[in-house]
Amino acid sequence: MQTPTERAYPTHWEADVVLRDGGTALIRPITPEDAGRLVSFYEQVSDESKYYRFFAPYPRLSDRDVRHFTQHDYVDRVGLAATVGGEFIGTVRYDRVDETGRPASAPADGAEVAFLVQDAHQGRGVASALLEHIAACARERGVRRFTAEVLPANNKMIKVFTDAGYSQKRSFEDGSVHLTFDLEPTAESLAVMRAREQRAEARSVQRLLAPGSIAVIGAGRRSGGAGRTVLDSLRATGFTGRIYAVNNRLPHGQSELGGVPGIPAHRQVSAIPEPVDLAVVAVPVGQVDAIVTECGEHGVQGLVVLSADFDRAEQRELVRKARSYGMRIIGPNAFGLINTSPAVRLNATLAPETPARGRIGLFTQSGAIGIALLAGLHQRGAGLSSFVSAGNRADVSGNDVLQYWDDDSDTDVALMYLESLGNPRKFTRLVGRTAVRKPIVVVKGARHSASAPPPGHAVPVSRTPDATVAALLRQAGVLLVDTVTELVDAGVLLAFQPLPTGPRVATLGNAESLCLLTYDACLAHGLRPRPPIDLTAAASPDDFRRALADALADPDTDAVVVAAIPWVDDRETAELADALQAAAEGSGKPVAVAHLAIEGLDTALSSRRIPSYPSPERAVRALSEAVRYAQWRRDAQSPGRVPDYDDIDASAAAALLADGATGQPPGEAASTQLTPAQTAALLAHYGIAVQPTHAAPDAEAAVTAARRIGYPVALKTTAPHLRHRADLGGVRLDIAGEDGLRRTYAEFTETLGRPAELRPVVQAMVPRGVDTVVRAAVDPSIGTVLSCGLAGPPSELLGDIAYRLVPVTDRDAAGMIRSLRTAPMLFGWRGAQPVDTAALEELLLRVSLLVDDHPEIVSLTLEPVIVAPHGLTVLGAAVRLAPPPATTDLGPRRLPAY
Repeated sequence: MQTPTERAYPTHWEADVVLRDGGTALIRPITPEDAGRLVSFYEQVSDESKYYRFFAPYPRLSDRDVRHFTQHDYVDRVGLAATVGGEFIGTVRYDRVDETGRPASAPADGAEVAFLVQDAHQGRGVASALLEHIAACARERGVRRFTAEVLPANNKMIKVFTDAGYSQKRSFEDGSVHLTFDLEPTAESLAVMRAREQRAEARSVQRLLAPGSIAVIGAGRRSGGAGRTVLDSLRATGFTGRIYAVNNRLPHGQSELGGVPGIPAHRQVSAIPEPVDLAVVAVPVGQVDAIVTECGEHGVQGLVVLSADFDRAEQRELVRKARSYGMRIIGPNAFGLINTSPAVRLNATLAPETPARGRIGLFTQSGAIGIALLAGLHQRGAGLSSFVSAGNRADVSGNDVLQYWDDDSDTDVALMYLESLGNPRKFTRLVGRTAVRKPIVVVKGARHSASAPPPGHAVPVSRTPDATVAALLRQAGVLLVDTVTELVDAGVLLAFQPLPTGPRVATLGNAESLCLLTYDACLAHGLRPRPPIDLTAAASPDDFRRALADALADPDTDAVVVAAIPWVDDRETAELADALQAAAEGSGKPVAVAHLAIEGLDTALSSRRIPSYPSPERAVRALSEAVRYAQWRRDAQSPGRVPDYDDIDASAAAALLADGATGQPPGEAASTQLTPAQTAALLAHYGIAVQPTHAAPDAEAAVTAARRIGYPVALKTTAPHLRHRADLGGVRLDIAGEDGLRRTYAEFTETLGRPAELRPVVQAMVPRGVDTVVRAAVDPSIGTVLSCGLAGPPSELLGDIAYRLVPVTDRDAAGMIRSLRTAPMLFGWRGAQPVDTAALEELLLRVSLLVDDHPEIVSLTLEPVIVAPHGLTVLGAAVRLAPPPATTDLGPRRLPAY
């Protein structure tokens, strides 16, 4: 039975982590049932490591020691273990310490911490991972700083503490190094954590893509079948490592499969006489569990599971077991892996052909889409650096592969087909880091399935609306396209050609009609085309060369689209390809070719790294993506700043919010709507004024309010179904006097309902302008999202809304407004007077600061916001509070739960 000071086993502290070498470990709290594991672990630790831990020879743990180190209250005494295969490889413990001068009623906020890592696992980052997690546990229990005593000769442990990035102090006392450090995350500690995460996750993918040995489990004795196909692909590619076939029906005494000479065959993985780096599993789903156990016991480092038809429970168990042995999984229902590096030459897929060596990285969740993309890139002459088809994405995801591509010198362009974003917040962070150096092109399936996965789909899709995800991905630098065809089109251009420095496009060709189509396509995609150059149907390859060279030399041209139709005679297409290459080479500007049925030109151009397209529309669409990416990359070099306003009182706002949440029922689902008075006061603390409203439960109250504020006034309902609905009569404006107000009030209630239902209010009229709406909301999977748009049909009907993750910079705020399709209405459309967009930008920045400073604000709406030629007025505001969701990016690194 638990004592009052004890707490239940904290399951949420359990976490799978990727270690420095790419292997995985489970970090979890230590329990009394771990006594045997602790003793076994301690017996495997060297005498030197024991001395460093206890400052004296300590050959074995006594029974008292074992009880002390395995019994915890998970508050003042916490112990964590890192385990692989169920056995301890490292432990960490903190004990809360008393402090002189502390009031007896106040809990101590300091604790002593100590580690011990098995010698065979030192250097894998075990201690660093344990420190991250024990620090998070301590913060949750009110511990704010750790102290540690370390012998001066224990350089490894001193380095673990000093490299963590926490604010710390160091002193030398009684022959040991005394370290004290605060546990509050800092910019440096977050940077350290994320750098370690990147290196570890990248290494875990690199181990899968560059194995020294592979076992194909389920390789048949005859051709056909998934296992045998993968085995044949490995042999055909010339995999540089060692290959083993595993078939449990192999006749006893037979050491090779039929028709596969030179490949050793075994009945079980355990019979293979060396460690295996990668196992490709192609057996019926019912056999996979036993195979995973066998692989784990044999020390296999990673699995590619081709087997399909897993239900969610089976899939969770598959991942749990694999991770417990330190293995990562591609799949299940995977299509496989490709690495074209000459040092590896890996094709562990069901693809009939291995793509050529190239600079494109490809990730796909769907095997069918993977086949189509591989074929499309092959036809366009675009080679790959690596390919990962993750299937159900139960473990290894697009995030992991992005971590690998981030510092992979063989990959210049990343193409991704995604059906879900398991961790959109992390994904946007990763692409934002990688995209400053390498373009990332994404096509997303299951965009319109809301929160429900497609029928039969094993991977849950994001609950975040697709429009929000799309906007935030573009903000992070992703090139988001609609189809796999566009994915290939954009990828080929980005891989073959330099980035354009602007949107000015020259068009030339031997058919006026094709040039005009190209010109129109440029306008449709926001580019700035130059007048087309018609070379006429009689143009020779040399005419194309001269015209292209002249266009590229023009300082007012950033890119060129060449449009071509077949000649009437038998000229060789190679001549045209040579001519275009001669003109384009060394220009530093991109060239794309759109041609109609010129046989052999695609192949000729691809060998010269010039992208070609079967229509001008496709060429221009791909070029527009390159222009957009180049502009984003330039903007990323000066992202703007988050302003600091002198009139903000964050402390007063925090006190108001604490009062607003008082008395609410406990629990994560609890939420409360601030009253209008509380909302106005809160916003005022951040320099945002809300136009006052005056309740008008009857006509006399309306007249009294109007006299107080002065005519003209507005009469409006605050009933939820009519709020902001001028089209339904819920808002009456420019009421000039008392008689008009009484008459309007009578019509108002007669038409729309009783005053008790309408809840009418009177408000002073404000300068006319453009009605806008500003919102902020917490999305648990992404974070706090700020949005704005024009109020009414533009945002509600057409979805014309701009989104940014909080906190936004001044550049973000300006970009939000200008990215709206209806933005011209703010800047003087059709001769109207432009409104004060600078005031709207400032409002967005102030709202961003408010919700960023106070994460308990889970929803904020300002509607309408009237932006006038000078200044703006907030006419309505609503704020909802709730316990904020956990911010996983600030916690210790961990793999997603299975």
